[in-house]
Amino acid sequence: MGLDHKRRLIIFAFLLTGVFMATLDNQIVATALPTIVGEFGQLERFGWVGSAYLLASSAVMPLYGKLGDLFGRKYVMMAAVFIFTLGSATCGLAVSMDTLIAARVLQALGGGGIMVSIFSINADLFEPRERAKYQSYSSLMLMLSGAVGPALGGVMSDVFGWRSIFLVNLPVGIVVLLGIGAMLPYKRPHRKPKIDYIGALLLAAAIASLVLWADSSELFGGLLAPQSLAILGIGALCIVFWIQVEKRVAEPVVPLSLFSKSTVNLLLVFSMASGAIGIGLSTYFALYLQSAVGLTPTNAGLLFIPLTGGIAIGSVTSGRIMSRTGRYKIFAVISGCSGVVALTIIAFLPLSAPLWVIAPLLLLNGLGIGVAQQVPVLGVQNAADKRDTGAATGVVTLTRMGGASIGISVYGAILAASVAHLAKPIPGVDDIEKLTPKDAAALPEAARHLVAEVYHGAFHPLFLTGAIIGFIALICAVSLKNVQLPVKK
Repeated sequence: MGLDHKRRLIIFAFLLTGVFMATLDNQIVATALPTIVGEFGQLERFGWVGSAYLLASSAVMPLYGKLGDLFGRKYVMMAAVFIFTLGSATCGLAVSMDTLIAARVLQALGGGGIMVSIFSINADLFEPRERAKYQSYSSLMLMLSGAVGPALGGVMSDVFGWRSIFLVNLPVGIVVLLGIGAMLPYKRPHRKPKIDYIGALLLAAAIASLVLWADSSELFGGLLAPQSLAILGIGALCIVFWIQVEKRVAEPVVPLSLFSKSTVNLLLVFSMASGAIGIGLSTYFALYLQSAVGLTPTNAGLLFIPLTGGIAIGSVTSGRIMSRTGRYKIFAVISGCSGVVALTIIAFLPLSAPLWVIAPLLLLNGLGIGVAQQVPVLGVQNAADKRDTGAATGVVTLTRMGGASIGISVYGAILAASVAHLAKPIPGVDDIEKLTPKDAAALPEAARHLVAEVYHGAFHPLFLTGAIIGFIALICAVSLKNVQLPVKK
């Protein structure tokens, strides 16, 4: 795009605001859910408020990337922001748990597009070298929303009511919509749009099946339950039919030629592994710090600062270095090594490990997550044909979120099985899995120690699983070619 630097920065600021809005919303909902359930009831559908969003947003990510390639990214991004804002208003006006879940699906149909479109538009705004620096800020915004979201959701829910966490998106969404409409020029693609409806539907069904399977521990009692395996089988059939369709259509929703490049395949596996560690595993650190280490929720939040701070420092620093050198492989290798080392040591820490030992390990893990935040996106965008940038970006974003979803479910299954296996009679505790941090703090010292022992033992296999995933990421990183990003592409 032939835009001056100042205008590109203004457009980028609106994009960052949009992605912060979309990611923050999903974080603040978690802490408001108990309040929502208190008003609507239907506790059995508690998990679906989050799962429905993840399911729908994941399913549409590749489609949005392709639509941007076919019709231009400006109006596709604006459509995504409009749908998300409309969905937010609908969530705020929900009258039952069913209507809230339906509204969350509508919201997700826009949120998934925002997540893909921002990285695709960045590819149009900035050349590959310069892009590394700015995409590090995009990744930083994702982490910032994760850090402030839970606390903000609790405050807004208590002070203004739970509906405010959705309705606040209306003015923000309108500002982003007007800003992008006024500042981002329309770049018309030089090809006639041909939408692969069947391929898009089959891919969406396959993705939805995978995400649903990952959540089947809660739904059906285990990842290997008959219903779970049936869902997985349906997803596999959809993939087989999808491949056959994509071979024959003129404009496949995801070009199969993309997967013919070893660099792309390695980066997609790396992206899935980094999602499982960077997003999925971070969800369990709060529980570890409170249940195994014995910290209060406030102190556990403070100990998150090394983790989130490490992510921020790593992301911004690596982005600037990549912008100067054009090399990204080294950061993927550093990330894999950091994950393996940090998670392996944490897995074998004794119950009495002091905080001054735990905090540096969280910092090391955070740095490892941060330095490789933009590696998969940059690497795949560089390897893909320019005409397929949006589709390639959609696939990378999807693998990261898919890795996070599967990781969360696998970690949850491991933790639940381990706690059930290690559980022992504890005075004052009827069901250890329903023991809140507040309840645990009220227990006698001896009982608190027994609870910590159970959770400490349960987290051992969980963190080792994370280390194994980090080792897979490391193998992919070492196998990458040491390519250099061009100044222009």
